[in-house]
Amino acid sequence: MRYFLYLLLLSTYHLAISQQELIIDLEETIGIAQGEAPVALIARTRFTNNYWRYQSFLADFRPQLSLNSTLPDLNRGIDLITLPDGSDAFVGRSLMTSTVGIQLGQIIPQTGGFIFAGTSLRRIDLFKTDLNPKRLSYLSVPLSIGFNQPLFQHNPFRWEKQLEALQYEEARQIYVEEHEQIAFDAVNLFFSLYISQLNLEEAEREKLYADSLYEISQGRFEVGRIAETDLLQIELRARNAETNLATELLNYQTANEELRNYLGFRESINFNLSDPEVLPDYPIDIDLALEHAKANRSQTTEFRRRMLEAEMQLDDANRSTGFRVDLRGSFGLSQTGKTIGDAYQSLLDEERLSLSLQVPIADWGKARSRKEIARSNMDLTRRNIDQDNINFEREIILKVQQMELKRRQLDLAGRAFEVAEKRREIAKNRYQIGKIDVTDLNIALNEYDVSRRSYFQALWDLWTAHYEIRNLTLYDFREGRPLQRNLDEPTLR
Repeated sequence: MRYFLYLLLLSTYHLAISQQELIIDLEETIGIAQGEAPVALIARTRFTNNYWRYQSFLADFRPQLSLNSTLPDLNRGIDLITLPDGSDAFVGRSLMTSTVGIQLGQIIPQTGGFIFAGTSLRRIDLFKTDLNPKRLSYLSVPLSIGFNQPLFQHNPFRWEKQLEALQYEEARQIYVEEHEQIAFDAVNLFFSLYISQLNLEEAEREKLYADSLYEISQGRFEVGRIAETDLLQIELRARNAETNLATELLNYQTANEELRNYLGFRESINFNLSDPEVLPDYPIDIDLALEHAKANRSQTTEFRRRMLEAEMQLDDANRSTGFRVDLRGSFGLSQTGKTIGDAYQSLLDEERLSLSLQVPIADWGKARSRKEIARSNMDLTRRNIDQDNINFEREIILKVQQMELKRRQLDLAGRAFEVAEKRREIAKNRYQIGKIDVTDLNIALNEYDVSRRSYFQALWDLWTAHYEIRNLTLYDFREGRPLQRNLDEPTLR
């Protein structure tokens, strides 16, 4: 059964090799992931939504021009009418009203007020009845301008305009961060497959070597040069190499599928990964890293947004005490007539001005409670932001320091790998000529496996640390440039 499983896995592997093969390196993997991978498309769509949301908000502060019309409003029935003597009576009515007008309005975010200007024309067709003759009249308002200005009140427009600008800036920064996170994930998936690929290749070589070694050992045992326990140990290593090959094949296929799914390839692809380069050494100044992180990261913008929201709530609580003053005014020209021409002759001016005042007499401490809650929330927000900022700075400092340690670990692991590789070759040659026993050979082979895994794990850790710092600072210290992506503004389709 074990041999059947091994043959089945081996045939599956060779079938995968015969499928479409894609030779790809680390930089190409990152480029594909950031370009057309599903996670990249989702991030792009999310940013597009935020862009149009912000454009919709900005449109509210631009002049709004609207056409209003009622064509027609027919009324044939009995209505309650107030007569000239002040009494009410049910009177039959038969008329049609038509109205058309244009209005231009503008919010003033600095003051929280609203101004408008417009023009309109209204026509009334009074149909002939037993009580009324047929009659036609027009009411024109060639010009009407006015304003509505709250006084001494919370101005939501001014605060919302600042908040929306910060939210959009935060969305842009998050979009860049998401692309760096995609690169970080792509690096992990690449190295996971790359190490699986190396392990599979090493397992194949190990199995060939173990089988060859077992054949040599059988010959030595037959002539009495080695003991039976040594032969059994060699046979056990050959069987373990066979099992290890099947395990590494499964690991390779799993890692290959994970990378394929992440990159968004629908067709069956067998990746053949090129050797990743050793990341060149480059200096990272901690102060410069903190400076770029504070300038580029969305977390800094988030701190500003959270503080602004707390200040807005406090301003709302301070000004929304029940005391309300509204100033309204308008000026217009109008006239009536039996024809359109008459309705625009000898225009009469109209002026309106009102000042409304609302003063609470007793609110039982509600306004004061709102102020204290808002002030307490702002203090809590400030303290949380200060702590979050400290944690943010500590994380950056720690990651920079770890970057240096991981580079040293890679140098040490590389040297240990070279030594272990040479020792393995020497041990193999010496065993074949009978200079060492199987125990010393196994020790050398195990040390090689450990040092090899340690080296590639250190290389993996260094690359992930490189992209962690890029993500935290949105700055590429290797190239010496900020990571502000060219965010082409979405266009209407």
